[in-house]
Amino acid sequence: MKQINLLIYRLKDQISSMQIQQFLSNHLGSLLTCIATIAITLLLVGIVRRMFKRFLGGLDPRDTADRTNYYFLRYVVIAMIYIIGFTLAIYAIPALRAIGTTLLAGAGVLALAVSFASQQALSNVVSGMFIVIFKPFKINDKVMIKSNDLEGVVEDITLRHTVIKNRQNNRIIIPNSVISNDIIVNADYSDGEICKYLDFGIGYESSIELARRIITEEAMKHPLTLDHRNEKQKASGQPIVPVRVMNLGESSVDLRAFIWVKNHASGLQLCSDLLESIKLRFDREGIELPYPHRSVILQSK
Repeated sequence: MKQINLLIYRLKDQISSMQIQQFLSNHLGSLLTCIATIAITLLLVGIVRRMFKRFLGGLDPRDTADRTNYYFLRYVVIAMIYIIGFTLAIYAIPALRAIGTTLLAGAGVLALAVSFASQQALSNVVSGMFIVIFKPFKINDKVMIKSNDLEGVVEDITLRHTVIKNRQNNRIIIPNSVISNDIIVNADYSDGEICKYLDFGIGYESSIELARRIITEEAMKHPLTLDHRNEKQKASGQPIVPVRVMNLGESSVDLRAFIWVKNHASGLQLCSDLLESIKLRFDREGIELPYPHRSVILQSK
């Protein structure tokens, strides 16, 4: 009995070896074609990545519109190479080709399930195309997402999502369909120049004219301050940095300076510098910066 079992095992082993050899002899050319197709696909993807990297490195960093287009085009080209390459690789093997044809012919329910599953992915791709075409924001734009109070710089726009780098150098990954349906505050939209407000409250006993002169002088000395006046405003003598009284508060006269800078980052630096320099000038020249006072009355029993 033991010899019979050993003989059956050897026969099965020989049959399996013959089947494998027969399969290899019949499909060796198809397998080699499939492997070569996959290898060529991966090679083409690597070449395309290097070409786009070299090309993007030669672009002007200030030309954010072209940079955004080429970033998105890179993902489209790589995705098309993958799809075409792996489709040709599967088509090179007749057995897989027949299985694929059978699945496509009789898998209507499966196709419906796949379409539902890929609906969100397709929505992200279409939304990404709309972002690149209509440009509500571009690479290197400073944006804020109103619904979540997320703020940062747009670092990349892929087929599926948008990457935003915040001040802590973390990356925020937002699906394109989500960010397309949200309210976005873009600090770099249009020409990029913005007007920063700088507010100060001075005491009622302090001189408004002196405070206005100090604020104007300190703002004019800062290298990031821009002259945003048109010809008509220049001819009428309108100041580069207007300082106006905005409110008469409970304990202060509220002044606001309107200062133009080239972008949001410059505005942050300018405001920080001017708050310090104007405070020091106010201290030297006797301009009072009032702060709240509170009287506490202790009543004995």
